[in-house]
Amino acid sequence: MERREIEIFLTLAEELHFGRTAQRLLVSQARVSQTVARLERRFGVALFERTSRRVALTPVGAALYADVRAGHDRIERGVAAAVAAGRGITGVLTVGLEAPAVAELAAPVFTRFRENNPGVEIVFRETGFTDPLDLLRTGEVDVTVTNAPVGRHGADNAGQDEAGFEEGPLLYTEPVVLAVARGHRLATRTTVTLDDLDGEVVFRAGRRAAPYRRDPEPPTPAVTLLDLLARVAAEEGVCPLAAHAADYFARPTLAMVPFAPGSPPVRWVLCWRTGARTARVAALAAAVAHR
Repeated sequence: MERREIEIFLTLAEELHFGRTAQRLLVSQARVSQTVARLERRFGVALFERTSRRVALTPVGAALYADVRAGHDRIERGVAAAVAAGRGITGVLTVGLEAPAVAELAAPVFTRFRENNPGVEIVFRETGFTDPLDLLRTGEVDVTVTNAPVGRHGADNAGQDEAGFEEGPLLYTEPVVLAVARGHRLATRTTVTLDDLDGEVVFRAGRRAAPYRRDPEPPTPAVTLLDLLARVAAEEGVCPLAAHAADYFARPTLAMVPFAPGSPPVRWVLCWRTGARTARVAALAAAVAHR
């Protein structure tokens, strides 16, 4: 397998979506499809099961992914360590987190970064609740982990001005849950769908992207996470949240109902100011992209 074929195969195996794979690798969706088809012809076996509704690895594809990913990661770690040593990358890298729990959820990536860049100290800071790009905008952090899309892809995202930011690689993906009051009509459901948001007052936590964001915003938006959860518990509205909220913010007054399988996930990505991709930021991006 050639390097680009490996990158496309590994990314599609993680995203399980041709469009997101193309966007992440900055290639056309046709290029992704053609590469997969070429690999399958070469190996004489299907690597992915594809229908109009889903993409999944076949058993052979899953086994190939495990082997290729392990070898690819070893090579990338070796190259990154050599480059870091040659460049003498040192200093402090300040990382803003829209969701502080991501520091734990994606801990292996940050651990690998530290191993490859022993001269760099990572410092985490929690970003603002209503504007998760605030610390990045003022230069108080070097890079932020936020909900995709960012920049030109997220221009319609809650009306925020996101010009001047660049979206980096995908760090972590997780499903979405709907936070509702215990007495809400949806609280006893096993799953909910996007259609269930119709007619509801839908609060926004951070940079929640469409299709979970609904306009218009509530007349008085929540200004902190504590305020948001209290208002949901008081049945003033509902709020889509990343699935880790079910563990990190569980309380007896709330129910966290999963969205149905196939619903768009939360995609946590790196983001930095355009033109501010320093050597330390680039090293973190490399550790994330080749996890």
